[in-house]
Amino acid sequence: MPGDDQPMLTSLANPGVMAAAKLRTRRQRERQRRFLIEGQREIAAALQAEWPLERLYHCPEFLAEQDAAPLLRQCAERGIDQAATTAAVFRKMAYRDNPEGVLAVAPMPTLGLDRLERPAAGARTLHLVAAGLEKPGNLGAMLRTAAAAGAAGVVVADSVVDVFNPNAVRASLGALFRLPVAVATGSATREWLAASGIRTLAASPAATTSYDRADWRGNVAIVIGSEAAGLGADWLTGTERVAIPLAGGVDSLNAAMAAAVLLFEACRQRRRCVGAAS
Repeated sequence: MPGDDQPMLTSLANPGVMAAAKLRTRRQRERQRRFLIEGQREIAAALQAEWPLERLYHCPEFLAEQDAAPLLRQCAERGIDQAATTAAVFRKMAYRDNPEGVLAVAPMPTLGLDRLERPAAGARTLHLVAAGLEKPGNLGAMLRTAAAAGAAGVVVADSVVDVFNPNAVRASLGALFRLPVAVATGSATREWLAASGIRTLAASPAATTSYDRADWRGNVAIVIGSEAAGLGADWLTGTERVAIPLAGGVDSLNAAMAAAVLLFEACRQRRRCVGAAS
C-alpha cells in the first residue's frame, strides 16, 4: 500500500493531528480555513472534482479489509502529503463512530455568489436556495439531490449550519465538490436572483398552488426554508408560492424531502433527467 514505508503517527499530541481534530467544530474550521473529508467515496469525489487536499491520514488497522491502495496511490501521484496513524490517533480526528480509515484535510474556500454563473439570455437554469437551514444532514442531502436533478447551483442563505460541517459533507456524497455552491445573506441572494433574471418559487404549506400546477421551466430558483420556521416574509412577499399536498394529518415534509419533490418536478417538466417518466 502506498505510504507503508512512512513512519506511523502514534502521538495524540502531534500538532497536525491536534489541528485536524479541532476541525470538527465550526469555530475552528472558520479560524483555520480548513475542513475534514472522511471516507473513500467522499475523498475520491473531491479528487475527481480537482478539489485541493492538503494532507491525507490513513489507518492501516481500519483499512485492513478494504482496498484503499488506488486512492492512496492517486493522492501520492498528485503530491498530496500522507501519514499513516494508529487507531487511537485516527479516532481522535475522525467524526464517524465507525471510522472507515481514511481522512483528508482540505482548504475551505470562500463561497461567494460569484461562484455561480448568471444565466445567459434564453437559458433554462435551475437553482436551489436553502434558506435558514439548521440541520447539516438536510443541507448535505439537498446538495446531493440538486446535483442529481441537474441544478446549475445552490445558494445557502442565512444558514444556521455551515456547508463544511462534517455531516453535511458526508450527506452530500461528493455533490459539494461537483456543484457550484454559494453562501450569502437572504437579501444578497434575492438581489442576485433578481439581477440574474431568475424567477423564484417558494415552498409554503399555506400556498394555494399545488407544486405540480406551477411552471418550473425557464430560469427558476426553488426556495426551501427550515423545518422549524419555514420561510420569512422577506422570501414570501411578492414571490410565487407552491405547496406539496399532504394526506394523513401530516403538516409538513422534511426540508430535504420537500426539496427533492420540487427539484424533480422541475426536472420532469424540463425532461432533463435521463429515463424520467413523461
